[in-house]
Amino acid sequence: MTVTEQPRQNAHHSTGHTGPTDPARPAPSDHQPVPVAALVEARLAEAALAEPVKVLLREALGDGEPRGISPVGRIYLESVAVTRFRGIGQRAWLRLSPRPGVNLVVGRNGSGKSSIAEGIETAFTGVNLRWQGQHASRGSNWRNLHDTDGRPEIEVKLAIEGDTGRSTLTRTWDGDDFDASRAELKRPGHGRAPLDQADWTQALRDFRPFLSYVDLDRMISGKPSEMYDAIATILGLGQLNAADGRLRQQAKALEDAEKAVKAELPGLKEALYELEDDERAVRALLAVDTAGTPDFATVEALVAGLPAEGDDGLLARLRAEAEAEGPELERVHAALERLRNAHADVEDLRGTGADDALRRAELLERAVAHHDRHPDAATCPVCGTDGMLDVAWASDAVAQIAALRQEAEAAAHARGELRSAVRAVQDLVHTPRQIPAALADPWRAWTDCRTISDPAELARRAREAAVTLADACAAVKENAVRELENRDERWRGLVTRLAAWAERARAAEANKPRLRDLRKASTWIKALAAELREQRMEGFADQSQRIWERLRQESNIDLKAVSLKGSEKATVRKLVMDVTVDGQEASALGVMSQGEQHSLALSLFLPRAATADSPFGFIVIDDPVQSMDPAKVNGLAQVLHKLGEHRQVVVFTHDTRLQRAFTSQELPVTVFEVERAKSSKVSVRLVTDPVRQALDDARALASTGDLPSAARNHVLPSLCRIALENAFLEAAWIRHHRSGAPEDELQAAVGSADKLMKVAALALFGDVDRTGDVYRELLTLCGPRAVELLKACQKGAHPEGAQIADPHRFVGDIETMAQKVRKPGVSA
Repeated sequence: MTVTEQPRQNAHHSTGHTGPTDPARPAPSDHQPVPVAALVEARLAEAALAEPVKVLLREALGDGEPRGISPVGRIYLESVAVTRFRGIGQRAWLRLSPRPGVNLVVGRNGSGKSSIAEGIETAFTGVNLRWQGQHASRGSNWRNLHDTDGRPEIEVKLAIEGDTGRSTLTRTWDGDDFDASRAELKRPGHGRAPLDQADWTQALRDFRPFLSYVDLDRMISGKPSEMYDAIATILGLGQLNAADGRLRQQAKALEDAEKAVKAELPGLKEALYELEDDERAVRALLAVDTAGTPDFATVEALVAGLPAEGDDGLLARLRAEAEAEGPELERVHAALERLRNAHADVEDLRGTGADDALRRAELLERAVAHHDRHPDAATCPVCGTDGMLDVAWASDAVAQIAALRQEAEAAAHARGELRSAVRAVQDLVHTPRQIPAALADPWRAWTDCRTISDPAELARRAREAAVTLADACAAVKENAVRELENRDERWRGLVTRLAAWAERARAAEANKPRLRDLRKASTWIKALAAELREQRMEGFADQSQRIWERLRQESNIDLKAVSLKGSEKATVRKLVMDVTVDGQEASALGVMSQGEQHSLALSLFLPRAATADSPFGFIVIDDPVQSMDPAKVNGLAQVLHKLGEHRQVVVFTHDTRLQRAFTSQELPVTVFEVERAKSSKVSVRLVTDPVRQALDDARALASTGDLPSAARNHVLPSLCRIALENAFLEAAWIRHHRSGAPEDELQAAVGSADKLMKVAALALFGDVDRTGDVYRELLTLCGPRAVELLKACQKGAHPEGAQIADPHRFVGDIETMAQKVRKPGVSA
């Protein structure tokens, strides 16, 4: 095989023919590299890296990202419908069998073939590389000129591995801007969603399954760096390169942030130096200019305006002075007015009858109290008169006390009010938690008022002390506030700058471990990419050489080696192709003809389609035959045939030599013909496919007059057997693809199915060992003659042959049976 499919697991070995080594045959499967994704996963699992570094690598590689509607299996084309796009007006359909095999789409120039090919590419990518780098007018006429009554549309039906039904990719345009298209993917079990939610973007870059004539020319005539990039992409390391790019992007963002913090620090320190008389600036300077990690706690406290613990500096004194609150003079004046009034009332009653009555009542109360304590003593303790303090006197004294009290009530009230007024004044005197030094004396004078008991003295000194203290507080407060405002105005602008720097500096400090891990991850992935690039380049070059050997056909040019010089990040990078002409070293592009250059380009391009990393089971090639001589066309047919064993190959060509090359070498191929009528009406008809070809041969044989019995009994059933076998193989492939099982398992099963019944069991049940159930299933699926027809096809290979009474009916019945079994239960 010229172009080999790299297996998905090393455990799967290729099956098929054995014998001498063939340069066109693949190396054993177990020597081919596993897909990059699986290899990277295995390498990462066994790498001696810290877990945070592995987490970063998995994230960069896309692990754990939502995949949306992204297919998890390989994708094949089932059909493409193009409407009002390029050279196609009304809808034109190309219906394909969604499985490996070669399909030729032929037709004269201008028939609409390239419009279909470009339609497939555009449906997937939204762009057309044929027009890139061309004058704007070349791509402006992308809408069909004849059918303008609706919007252009491209609809591609897809068979995705593991899905039970088919998916539909649709791209539409509402205006004349080619770039303003909408693409939608409808997938069974996933509904409808924009195409950009499918994880194809990177895969389309790495394993681009589209190759036009222009692409062939660009691949060999582009700039050295472009040729390098094209091959580097084919190696399938795009995932690693993209992951490294993500890691470096993250690391650069953190590095830039750290550099910005360092670059800003000198200016910030200089600004803090300018406020050296402000202890906040001094503390901030000490906090940011420390060895190692800045003192973020101090910076945050300064930003929040919190005083430092144990702060007794200038700012603390100014804040205390600014918060100083003296006595409220209105309340003081009111209390003193009350005190003066109460004192005046007491003084007014002094020496009056009320006052005398009060004093006499108090004297009698004491005498009565003495009598109550000494009831037997009738002698007056004051004058010594005997017999005066008897019971009669006591009774008369109590009566006099009541009368005197009533007369003295006004004097008692005045004295009580005076006491209350004194307390009210003293209660206004308070001592704050902190007394500024400038207010110590006036505050002490105010505080001393609490100890003055004489109402007149209290009123005088309280008024004096309150006024003095209030004035002093107001003056000190005003000066302090003004000074703080002056300082805060300078500090305010600086603290905003300090806060912003501290936030960035804290983030940079916190991200240092992540930055170290990012650098380790990037170093690891670069080393792995370089190793894999070298390994995969060897396999790629080997496949390119084998393809070239098929395509060179009679050329005296040998392709010795293909290598990459430089790296993706290098300013100088190029693709080096070592060739010899009759044994002499030469420049590849300098000595090759146009046809040889295109053959070389195919040798470089086709290995991309053979890698297991690609999710695309198809490859679309437009006009690959131009400038090739007949011998190279035969070689191309062989290359495409080998590629078609594990890829769906769709080749568009107007050159009839490629179809003849398949026919003359008896290589299986499905051929479609594109025809164009007036007003861009394009139609596609199936010319032949392996099933149809065998049936056409059988029908032609059945129409032969005087058909010999040997041909009737042996050749005719053998041809029909070939048709049934191909139909069963197609059904088996579709069933297996829907199951999501690895395709190399099917190849192994097909290789072991050496009898028609085994192939039938594989098609009907997916199990080569269920041959005993084949007849019953065929009766259900195809009717009562199915078993008889199958046995007749088998008997054709036996000596006695098959007894066929009506050859035409036999071929017709085989055709009906083949159509029923070839596509099992296809869902919309």
